[in-house]
Amino acid sequence: MALAPSVTAESLALQACDDLDSFHMVRRAYACIEKLIVPQHVNDTDDVYPTRTELGALVRLVNEELQRRIEAAEATLQSLRAAAGDAQRG
Repeated sequence: MALAPSVTAESLALQACDDLDSFHMVRRAYACIEKLIVPQHVNDTDDVYPTRTELGALVRLVNEELQRRIEAAEATLQSLRAAAGDAQRG
């Protein structure tokens, strides 16, 4: 399978690194949620309370998903407006 001219091994490697970073952020966010819901060892504060990094990952993940959904809704509304405008003109 040939790669498109704009796709290089370097760009694929960079994308793979970005994807792995994203997985790590999701894992930290999950750890945060898990610690908030089900503390494993009540006597060990590291296991009970999420770290700043984990809380930050959770907030970033929620913000990114919220932004993605807002952009999807805006794109749908723009398409709906365009279709309604075409229907009125046509």
